[in-house]
Amino acid sequence: MNTADLMIEILEYYGVEYIFGVPGGAIEDLNMSIYHNKTIKPIVTKHEAGAAFMADGYARVSGRLGVCTATAGPGASNLITGLASSYADFISVLALTGQVATTVFGKGAIQESGSEGVNITNIFRNFTKYSGMLITEERAQYMLQKAIRLALTGPAGPTHLNLPTDLMKKAVTLQKKSIIKDQCRLCDGEAVREAAKLLLAAKRPAIIAGWGVVLSRAANELLELAKLLQAPVASSPKAKGVFPENHALSLGVLGFAGNPVAKEYITTKNVDVLLGVGTSFSEMMTSGWDENIRPSDHLIHIDIDEEKIGKNYFASLAMVGDARMNLQELTKAIVEERAIQAGTLHTSTVAEDLVKIKTRHAEDIKQEKLETSGNLYHPKRLVMEIQDYCPDDTIFFADIGNSMAWAIRHMTIVNPYSFFVSLGYGSMGYAVAAPVGAKLAVPEQTVVAMVGDGSFLMNGFEVATAVDNDIPVIWVVFNNAMLGMVYHGRRLFKNPIPEGLPSRFKRVDYAMVAEGLGARGIRIDTDNPLSRELMNDIIAEGRPTVLDVWIDDQIVPPIHSRIATVDKHFG
Repeated sequence: MNTADLMIEILEYYGVEYIFGVPGGAIEDLNMSIYHNKTIKPIVTKHEAGAAFMADGYARVSGRLGVCTATAGPGASNLITGLASSYADFISVLALTGQVATTVFGKGAIQESGSEGVNITNIFRNFTKYSGMLITEERAQYMLQKAIRLALTGPAGPTHLNLPTDLMKKAVTLQKKSIIKDQCRLCDGEAVREAAKLLLAAKRPAIIAGWGVVLSRAANELLELAKLLQAPVASSPKAKGVFPENHALSLGVLGFAGNPVAKEYITTKNVDVLLGVGTSFSEMMTSGWDENIRPSDHLIHIDIDEEKIGKNYFASLAMVGDARMNLQELTKAIVEERAIQAGTLHTSTVAEDLVKIKTRHAEDIKQEKLETSGNLYHPKRLVMEIQDYCPDDTIFFADIGNSMAWAIRHMTIVNPYSFFVSLGYGSMGYAVAAPVGAKLAVPEQTVVAMVGDGSFLMNGFEVATAVDNDIPVIWVVFNNAMLGMVYHGRRLFKNPIPEGLPSRFKRVDYAMVAEGLGARGIRIDTDNPLSRELMNDIIAEGRPTVLDVWIDDQIVPPIHSRIATVDKHFG
């Protein structure tokens, strides 16, 4: 076999099912090996950014390795935004990029991106865990297995290999394949016992669950601990749904477009011991690092990345390690400590307080009017109907922008790992492409993407990728003929910002665009509303479908906390 054959065989050995990418001259050796392989299926995207996003969506939903590929030069550089998104959110993606032959390095070959000129390997080092160029065929197996191992082990993240064409043709012998086991899930036993004592002594404990709980697949352990302590749980926006939002102890999302119940309880109800799990206490979760989030007595902070602990709020007790393992051990320690302290523990009024707060805010919600101009849809009504009419096990993606804000605020996510938003890097267009990879990871489940029209214009041609491969994703386009978050944000600032770079544009008929790409396109407004029957029909037909929903562009989205943060810290 040659080096390209070796790499494809290794990827097959590690369970890779799909490679997302765009072909080109410098990657043709890999293409030949994929052609002869009968297990791995190539998914040819319309742009390399779409390939990176799809690999991310596949990995984000499945927990397995996502793989994308691109040719040399601009093909490789087009992967950057997608890989940066994976890096910010700790998603396991492997990028394989082509390179001109080493024999012509430095001569000005077309699309050369080696050590002279545009050095793609060095560029990728800024947003990957590992970026290397193959320098000899004998090192190919080691370098590929290293890239896979680093991508999958925590903190996870994207890795990259650059592959010169001459080395991919070289004959090579496959060595014994190494086994990559799940990472060790470590915790500090002494810190766990100390945390148990602090939490049991607390009169008003609370838990904030972040993205690390999702990455660790620790939703069950989080639920068990919360019930044991009877401690309310808020999630970060990115971790929405990791704790069931219909549970009596759920506070909902804290921070950007969050639940007012979470804000009131965490910032005004004198939380004495706060347990932060898998969260960096970022701007979006803390509404610009609100000082009122600090507990009165102790902050216990669990994170696999020790750099995150205490970065934004001082931690009384640092617990470096995996979220799932630490929550498991903490639950055991609390049970043991409670047995020792039997008869001395205080009673709690948390449950009664929560009922009062939730009842009051529920009354406020009932009074909200959903009036719109003409036959335009109200965005709140739209996200609520999407959830009501979709199957219970639907996987939802929300793109950056107002669609994300409406979904975070008004959807009630009950099943963990079923709501995804790429908030780490905040890439518009992510949720147009990523759901295609996600649907391949969970073919038996419905996958719905909620995207603004600005985001759809960026990556909307990936609908054609879904059509080419019969991948029935459902896109819901919030069509208001503008970059809505920019438009409304400018007007919400203390000093409104003029439309120098206009945020509005002419309205596009996305149903017609979808039909032109080979998908099903449906226009939705209040005269032709979304319904359970229509959604059932779309799912039963099993085609890629775009719902072009004309929404009222003057309804202000729930982005006020973000605007206040910008006014305070960046104004």
